[in-house]
Amino acid sequence: MKIELLKTFLEVSRTLHFRVASENLFITQSAVSARIKLLEDDLGVLLFDRKQKHLKLTPEGHRLIKHANELIFMWQKTKQDVGIASNEAHQLVIGSMMSIWNIALQDWLQKIHRNMDDVCLLTNTHSPVELRRRVLSRIIDIAFLFEPPFVDDLITIKVATVPLHLVTTSPSAVYDPTLLEDFIMVDYGEAVNSEHMRVFQEANPAKHYMNQPDIAMDFILEAGGCAYLPRQMTHQHRERNKLFLVEDAPVYSRDIFAIYLAKSQKAQIIEQSIELFPYVKI
Repeated sequence: MKIELLKTFLEVSRTLHFRVASENLFITQSAVSARIKLLEDDLGVLLFDRKQKHLKLTPEGHRLIKHANELIFMWQKTKQDVGIASNEAHQLVIGSMMSIWNIALQDWLQKIHRNMDDVCLLTNTHSPVELRRRVLSRIIDIAFLFEPPFVDDLITIKVATVPLHLVTTSPSAVYDPTLLEDFIMVDYGEAVNSEHMRVFQEANPAKHYMNQPDIAMDFILEAGGCAYLPRQMTHQHRERNKLFLVEDAPVYSRDIFAIYLAKSQKAQIIEQSIELFPYVKI
C-alpha cells in the first residue's frame, strides 16, 4: 500500500491539484487527500502547503520526489525479479538518456525480445550522472549515454556512431551559417554543442533549445524551421518531402556508449545482448 501512497504523491506533485490527480488516477478526490495525509503522518512532515490558493510543494515534498521515484522503480524491479524466478528467466535492467532511446534503442530491444527468450526487460530513463550512479550501485545492469565515465569498475563499449544532419522544412534552403532561420538547438552533449557554437558563431541565436531530438523534429514538422537530427530518424519524412537535408552543411556525429559493471553477475547476459546491437563494434 505504501507504493500506492508514493504514486499518489508523485501525481499530486506533478499536477499540484487534488482533483486533477484523482481523475488521472481514477480514484476519488477524498481518496487522494486521505493517501497524502497517511503519507505525511508516516513521514512526520507536511508535503504540500495548503495555505495558499494554489497547492505548493514544501521543501520536504521536493526532497521526497527523488526517493519516491527510486522506491517505485525498485518495487517494480523486485516484483518482476521474484515473478520470473520460477521460470528460470533473467531480468535485464536497462537505463538510458531519453534522447538515446529515441535514436537507437528501440530496434535493439526488439532483437533481445526475439533472440533471448529467457530475458525479461525492465527499462527506465535518467540523467547521465544518475545512470552512472545506478550502474555502480547495481540498480541498473546496463546503461547508455553519450559521454562515458572513466571509472575502473565499469566496462565501456561504443555501440553506435550516430550522424547528425541539418534538416529543414524548406525545400529551397541553402546552407549559410549567418542566415539560419527558426533554428532549433538540440542538446547532444558538450562535444557536439561546442563544435556547433564554433562553426555557427556568426549565426543568430537559436530560436528554441530542446534536449530531445524527437521533440525538436515534431516541433519543426508542425511549425517549420531547421535542426540537427539523427539521419535515421528523419528518413521517412525526407522520403515524403516533409524534411530536406541542407546541402553542404557540416555533419556532426555522436557516439553512444554502453556501460556495465565489470564484476556484474549478469555480465554474460549483458554481453550477449550487446552483440545484438545493430551498430555494435566490439
